[in-house]
Amino acid sequence: MTAEPAVPKQWDRSEGARRDIVAGGIVVAAILLFIGNGGAVMQSVIRTLSGLGGGTDRMLAVALILNIALLLFGWRRYDDLNREVRERTEAEKRARWLADTDPLTGFLNRRALLNAGQALIAEATAKGRQVALFLLDLDHFKTVNDIHGHIAGDRVLQIAAERISAILPPSATKARLGGDEFVAMLAFEPVARADIDALAAQLVATLEAPVASDAQQIRIGGSLGIALAADAGVTMDTLVRQADIAMYHCKEKGRNRHIWFETGMEMAVQARNQIETGIRAGMPRGEFIPYFEPQVDIATGRLMGFEMLMRWDSPEHGMIPPERFIPIAEESGLIGELSLHVVRAALEVAKGWDPSITLAVNISPQQLKDPWFSQKLIKLLVETGFPPSQFEVEITESSLFENLPLVRSIVTSLKNQGVSLSLDDFGTGYSSLSHLRALPFDRIKIDRSFIAAMRGSADARAIVVAIIRLGESLAMPITAEGVEDEATAIELTRLGCAKGQGWFYGRAMSAADAADMLAERGLLRAPQTPRESSPAADTEWQRKAG
Repeated sequence: MTAEPAVPKQWDRSEGARRDIVAGGIVVAAILLFIGNGGAVMQSVIRTLSGLGGGTDRMLAVALILNIALLLFGWRRYDDLNREVRERTEAEKRARWLADTDPLTGFLNRRALLNAGQALIAEATAKGRQVALFLLDLDHFKTVNDIHGHIAGDRVLQIAAERISAILPPSATKARLGGDEFVAMLAFEPVARADIDALAAQLVATLEAPVASDAQQIRIGGSLGIALAADAGVTMDTLVRQADIAMYHCKEKGRNRHIWFETGMEMAVQARNQIETGIRAGMPRGEFIPYFEPQVDIATGRLMGFEMLMRWDSPEHGMIPPERFIPIAEESGLIGELSLHVVRAALEVAKGWDPSITLAVNISPQQLKDPWFSQKLIKLLVETGFPPSQFEVEITESSLFENLPLVRSIVTSLKNQGVSLSLDDFGTGYSSLSHLRALPFDRIKIDRSFIAAMRGSADARAIVVAIIRLGESLAMPITAEGVEDEATAIELTRLGCAKGQGWFYGRAMSAADAADMLAERGLLRAPQTPRESSPAADTEWQRKAG
């Protein structure tokens, strides 16, 4: 049999205490012996030195030396115990600090905040004061991590914490809940609520300043929700939840602001959560379907293609328009999965169209933050067998500001597979001309707001004319959105606009209605047998994609 490995004996505090008692007893006895023996030995030494005695007793001398040794041992033990107590005290203080503190910012963590905050509420309300809880979320912080890396993200969090500390009074309780969420709590007199508003506005304004990181200027902002504790019955959990609701209400209103919590906001959040839950449950059930808006040649009225629009066919609420659920899908991070889900369905439908009919798909700005987006889209084209030459991706100008190099990589990959690119909502951004130079667009789409205002506004008409002339000089055809009457269509024809879409040409329709429209014009592809399909020329793009 092999011997079992020896198990180290664990430190027993009671055993240590017993040893300390024994050591203390030894020291006390040594002191008593030293007093008794030391006096006798010293007298003997004095008599010897004066010539009156016969020498020091050897036993007494040995006893004295032992006394001195025991005293030195006791002092050393005393010093060791003191050092151990100091180290243990420092370690306990460090452990408490680590348990209560966010190491990146030095603020309290969530657990410590809940304890300290509840105590602050009780203390303040007992004195007739109120407590404001700020919940601050940095805007677009995920983009900072995605584009600049987590080191830059940590730098942004530290700078944000420094700015928060600089603005808030020293008496404020400050915490980082996790991620990019910060909390601050302040007690104030009920008549001083305006001061809290001013402080919140100053805090939001301070966070707008760019953060320098590796020679780059990172711009952030903050959405700030405020909840009020007016009596001791309010719990920290309730207060944080209310401030969180107000903060999300801030984001819906445009970010970079502060809003106080109101009761009605909770109902809005519940409705939002229901929509998010419905999106998650509805995708596998096939509730999200493509609709198709016709795009025509303005001069001839010939049908040229369709733009895919998304609809939610809910069993409980009927047909839900995209403006109700797409913003929530973007906020919750579901838009990428949802969009590709509906695009796949649209591609399956469009396979039956004539090769002259194109399918255009508008891409969410959130999808252009995904480095793998072009591969995912090409994979859909391959799997459905839809020719990329009939496929057009529409990119809104506002989605190009955050990371132009990544967008350039995505659109170049799509162009290499034969996909067409359109710059959507042209004229609503900040640097349209630079984008036209930097990216290989095939078409420009004029935003519907200019088309709608064109007949009643000379400025809007001038903008439309300028965009059409710009397209001519760049050899980029122009598509006008929002054509809703014949007069507008005639004016656009006279100005030289190539393509149009809007209610005048037909509203967005289901796949079945789009098939009926194509059938009337003889633009449905005849069914092919396997032997008739897949010529080498049609599958070259598939080999490149693979």
